[in-house]
Amino acid sequence: MTNIAIIEDDKGLNNGIALALKQEGFRFYQYGALGEVENIQDMDLLILDINLPDGNGFDFLKELRTRSDVPVIILTANDLETDEVMGLNLGADDYMTKPFSLMVLRARIEKLLQKGKREKEGRKLWRFGELELDFENMRFLKAGVQVELSKTEQRLLKLLVENHNITMKRETLLSRVWTDGAEYVDENALSVTVKRLRDKLEDKDTKYIHTVYGIGYVWEER
Repeated sequence: MTNIAIIEDDKGLNNGIALALKQEGFRFYQYGALGEVENIQDMDLLILDINLPDGNGFDFLKELRTRSDVPVIILTANDLETDEVMGLNLGADDYMTKPFSLMVLRARIEKLLQKGKREKEGRKLWRFGELELDFENMRFLKAGVQVELSKTEQRLLKLLVENHNITMKRETLLSRVWTDGAEYVDENALSVTVKRLRDKLEDKDTKYIHTVYGIGYVWEER
């Protein structure tokens, strides 16, 4: 099911968009102000009004782009080119000026969703709970917030994730993660890197990297 957030303070327009999306089989979430918005990391697309009662949509979009690349369609009553350019420069994927046709809006939503699907198929994205791991673009999100990982942490994480539910031996991990040609790698380096990944990606309720004593590690969502 495709999740779409509608952030629009005009209740009539908000409900009209929701009705149009419901007919297309989308799951929609309606918000009348920025302070009401939640679960952005679970959305597949945002419809964002610029003038909202508790803030400016441009400011919201600018902050959003620091942690998410979810497609965004901007709605505005202003037909100024400067506003359109600003929105696109801040990371909007499309721009619609009120009043607009709901049929055209549905067509643009479909186009963006298809584009996003093709892009995701072109690169492997891994999702586990609140984690989204994009190794190709070195972008790692936890609950929508970017997590910074070192190159060594990325190599180890990629190896564990691509072999999820398979126990990886310590010696295999050491030989495939530390590939700088060093003749000797302290086994403690693996334990330290595993701990760092756990600290950055896990919490008390969700664990991913599990120790298989005497053998190595396995990536499993538990």
